[in-house]
Amino acid sequence: MSVLIVGSVAFDTIETPFERRERVLGGSCTYSAIAASLFTDVSIVAVVGEDFKEEHFKILTDKKIDTSGVKREKGKSFFWEGRYHMDMNLRDTIKTELNVFENFEPVISDEHREKEFLFLANIDPVLQMKVLDSMKRLKFSLCDTMNLWIEIKKKELIQVFKRVDCVVLNDFEVRQFSGVPNLILGAREIRKLGPKYVIIKKGEHGATLIGPEGLYFSIPSYPVENVIDPTGAGDSFAGAFIGFLAKEKNIDERNLKKAIVYGNVVASYTVEGFGIDRLYNINMNDINNRINSIKKCVEF
Repeated sequence: MSVLIVGSVAFDTIETPFERRERVLGGSCTYSAIAASLFTDVSIVAVVGEDFKEEHFKILTDKKIDTSGVKREKGKSFFWEGRYHMDMNLRDTIKTELNVFENFEPVISDEHREKEFLFLANIDPVLQMKVLDSMKRLKFSLCDTMNLWIEIKKKELIQVFKRVDCVVLNDFEVRQFSGVPNLILGAREIRKLGPKYVIIKKGEHGATLIGPEGLYFSIPSYPVENVIDPTGAGDSFAGAFIGFLAKEKNIDERNLKKAIVYGNVVASYTVEGFGIDRLYNINMNDINNRINSIKKCVEF
């Protein structure tokens, strides 16, 4: 089964303590679609500007990602610039230029409405709801968000959470949204709104899945020794997670747990290169090697 991803395609300027890169291909759609394409067919819906050339489309289509839902508008593409500290969990946003993304209205084609797996990447919850209303045969839906929407559009976000199967948040966002300091209790409060599952992303410390009937599953991240650029790790995780589920087709506890592990492993490759460089060049052999390493880490 294939996955539909709705989010941003952007250019990023990224600076770390070790290197700086100008206008590399980024955005939530880009990272999550490349990650998901390791497991299944992927279609994306996004908007780009006139500065997004055929060579940029080719990067995506070479991964057999369906870009028919990407609309090109007059103006510039979404642009973000950030600087990471020596502790790469900390970063400063230097510049955010929404450009054509400011007026983004997802257009879901008849073909895309039939998709059974949906990842709503980090966009305005009003737009996320419009996409949900467009879908006809959803089997599993995953939603991401950010602190900004929790601050200014929490009511709208609650409506989205009521409709999706799974919400993915980092630890700060869980606490911010729920108002509960304990992450497990905070995730359970969010589940009361409607989503069957809540995934807590904890960066280099792994991820946790909270679900019905006391379901709790936590897995460490693969121990990456040389973090180059953390940008896009969360989106890579989400893309691999839903891509794996789409490949397996069966949404049960066993596959959900495995999807968390695969998401962690794919994200571990993302942070080893600038932008999409490392993520773009991995294959299933690479992934399975790290899966085996993680198995050894958690056996006792």
